[in-house]
Amino acid sequence: MNQIGIARRCLSSVTRFDTKKFVQSLEKGGFSPQQAETAVGIVNKAVNDGISLIAKNLVTKERLNSVAYQQKVDFAKLKGELQTMDKSEFTSLKKEQELLRTNLTNLQNRLKEEITKNLAGVRLDLNLEKGRIREESSIHELKIEDTFTRIDEEIANVQMQIKSVKTQVMQWLIGVSSGTAALMLAFVRFFG
Repeated sequence: MNQIGIARRCLSSVTRFDTKKFVQSLEKGGFSPQQAETAVGIVNKAVNDGISLIAKNLVTKERLNSVAYQQKVDFAKLKGELQTMDKSEFTSLKKEQELLRTNLTNLQNRLKEEITKNLAGVRLDLNLEKGRIREESSIHELKIEDTFTRIDEEIANVQMQIKSVKTQVMQWLIGVSSGTAALMLAFVRFFG
């Protein structure tokens, strides 16, 4: 509060000027003495009112430091919360991705075993019955093609799911980064 009073005194001393010279200057310019004094009084009052208004709007350094400190605390708290959310989301997405990879590996192993069994059955049938080989070879090849088609479809589906998860992760990270950058820009703009 004491600093505001000092600031007002400094501002009021700046506005002091030689009104008598100003009145004489106006009189030389064609004003009557009464008009010149009235004009000088109006100008002096307007300047003093403007300075008073500026002085009323001044804030103490302690108050400004207090507000700045509180905003730093709030910003640090928000940053911590965002980092915690970011870590938990990332961990969750990483676990989900690992689960998808495990499922894909299991699916590939099962399909390989199934293919191996089918091929072994075909080879056994070929060795046992040559006559039946010609008739049933087309059926087995269709089964194999069907199995490969299913493998390709399953792999494509899993890859699509992985891409979708990656896209969601990137979108979320971009949103968080943009929000953090916006908050930092607002903070810098407010205190800059």
